[in-house]
Amino acid sequence: MVNVAKHEQGQNAQQNPIKALLNEGQSVWLDDISRQMLTSGGLKRQIEEVGIRGVTSNPTIFEKAISSSDAYDDAVADLLRQGKQAPEIFEAVEVEDIRNACDLFAPLYEQSGGCDGFVSIEVSPGAARDAEGTRVEARRLWTSVGRPNLMVKIPGTLEGAAVIQEMLTEGININITLLFSIESYERVALAYVSALEQRHAQGQPIDRIASVASFFVSRVDTLIDKLLDEKIAATDDPAQHEKLRGLQGKVAVANAKLAYAKFQEIFEGERFAPLRAAGANVQRPLWASTGTKNPAYSDVLYVEELIGPHTVNTMPGKTIEAFLDHGQVERTLDRNLDEARQVMTDLAAAGIDLAAATAQLEEEGIASFTKSFDSLIAGVEGKRAALAETVATT
Repeated sequence: MVNVAKHEQGQNAQQNPIKALLNEGQSVWLDDISRQMLTSGGLKRQIEEVGIRGVTSNPTIFEKAISSSDAYDDAVADLLRQGKQAPEIFEAVEVEDIRNACDLFAPLYEQSGGCDGFVSIEVSPGAARDAEGTRVEARRLWTSVGRPNLMVKIPGTLEGAAVIQEMLTEGININITLLFSIESYERVALAYVSALEQRHAQGQPIDRIASVASFFVSRVDTLIDKLLDEKIAATDDPAQHEKLRGLQGKVAVANAKLAYAKFQEIFEGERFAPLRAAGANVQRPLWASTGTKNPAYSDVLYVEELIGPHTVNTMPGKTIEAFLDHGQVERTLDRNLDEARQVMTDLAAAGIDLAAATAQLEEEGIASFTKSFDSLIAGVEGKRAALAETVATT
């Protein structure tokens, strides 16, 4: 969780960098949630003092929250008395946390005209390749939480695109996750436009339909840098070494900048114009996985290089702390596009297939979240078993 008090001094005289990002059209969402954050007032302080404008969650976050504290013990015990099994127990406590977080963000949601103040809940990752399973679960979670500032997270897989369009057409806000390639981004952006067109043609309101396209960043560099290391090790040419090393730490930002160029092309183009005139909001790109994993790179690399209008950056607490401490705020996202294109040209010339790499990252992302979800359910089952004897005697 972000240390709010550490950054309070002097902020009256100078706006903190997180709040200053809003001047450039970018909102910061916290990539973390726990019951302790909600009950202690910690999340409320981050909204008011740090400038957090939304929250995202995933199985890994909930696994950590549930397993590392006793904050959920009473709720788990109550559900155990009702005869609930581990998956039902998890969904019940998750829905309660998400609903309470939505209520906390409700004033911001209204103040922003439905542009910010969102809290995301994820369909189980096991449904990533299961269109019908995703459809059923998205509807159930939307109904269970019952808040207009909820976003249901659905992976932007090929199988998910049609479901995403269907859910948006029904009026369910969608956070489209696990996007790594520009092609995948374009597919889900057009699904959003098609959903709004369908609603508009049916005379349904479109001014409060919201969606973000979560484009993953640091994981791209992690994989590409590894592939570049393999290329470096395979050649004795010093000039080639230098050229390959020059690409390291550059591909993720270039990929995101070119995705943003595609965003501008779609949402500033002729097709979207009638929807904008009818009150529609753009589907904002959301930069995900923005914590720097390589210690050789700046710990705010994936924030400072991706600042621009109509975007969200969802950050873990550690990255927010770093940006509050030494982040620089200026519009960078649509600068140096020729350099970004050159990075992609040089990468292909080096024999690295970015399309294959991003497809691998999608598979690994699904597998990682599935593993976390399985661990989460196992953790809930463990807590359930540990509390069973106590429940039996009360």
